[in-house]
Amino acid sequence: MTVKESCEEFLVYLSTVRGMTDNTIAAYSEDYKKLCEFLGEDAEIDKVSLQNLRFCVGSLSAQKYSVASINRFIASVRALFAYSQKFGRLKINPALQIKSLKAPKHLPNFMTPTEVDALCEAPEKKELLWESRDKAIFEMLYSSGCRVAELASLKLGDFAGGGKSAVVKGKGKKDRIVYFEADALKALSEYLPERKALLARLGLPGQKALFVNRKGGPLTTRGIRWIVSRYSGAEGTNRHVSPHAFRHTFATAMISKGADVRVVQEMLGHASISTTQRYTHVTTQQLIDIYKQAHPHGDK
Repeated sequence: MTVKESCEEFLVYLSTVRGMTDNTIAAYSEDYKKLCEFLGEDAEIDKVSLQNLRFCVGSLSAQKYSVASINRFIASVRALFAYSQKFGRLKINPALQIKSLKAPKHLPNFMTPTEVDALCEAPEKKELLWESRDKAIFEMLYSSGCRVAELASLKLGDFAGGGKSAVVKGKGKKDRIVYFEADALKALSEYLPERKALLARLGLPGQKALFVNRKGGPLTTRGIRWIVSRYSGAEGTNRHVSPHAFRHTFATAMISKGADVRVVQEMLGHASISTTQRYTHVTTQQLIDIYKQAHPHGDK
């Protein structure tokens, strides 16, 4: 079987059997496109050597790909070769000897309480787009810790308890419950009547998506990113962030207030607790920064 055929078969497996999201499949697909370019589409997968794979990694490095991108490529290749070995496509797995690159540690990008409050208030103060909808988006992102794709996929029927919770489909198409506090519920209650009036005017009363655009269509993840960018840019708070910063801020706030890391892991939908534990490092860094600022001999 060729490398190209193996990649195509594995992508189908990831989509149908493993139930991975479209974004994850797209990422794997991009990595396998590079693999086929480096090795040649007609190369037999059982003829690929360790030297061939090291050449691929070296080529990515020469092309100035980031450490994170190269490590993702390595992980994708390992998964492909493990699958191929499991189903008898090859006897020896050369990908087992490919080591990931050591990546620099970056603390998650989060907002201070003042910054997140300013961004949540920006739709009312700036009047850039759709005030009630945009405020509801910001409050719900901050309240729940949702990924942007999870928020974009929310439908009216996903809510329970008068809007206090909802079921979202996370990575790996795994369902979990997220929660919304008073500010988020208030913002949502102000948005829903306007949404209903717009859809009635457009003749789209059956629209199920919670967040819609001015034409009544579902708001996409790209649309939400653009909205956050607009309000956090020069016209808004002038501290540019992505929707994921709300998720980082949610996690940081929960852990800094004493929430158990395993509870936060469940609320975020992290598969590994090590992912959640990054936020304990954030709060430690906060303490160090406060110490340096407050101590008479600290950094000024």
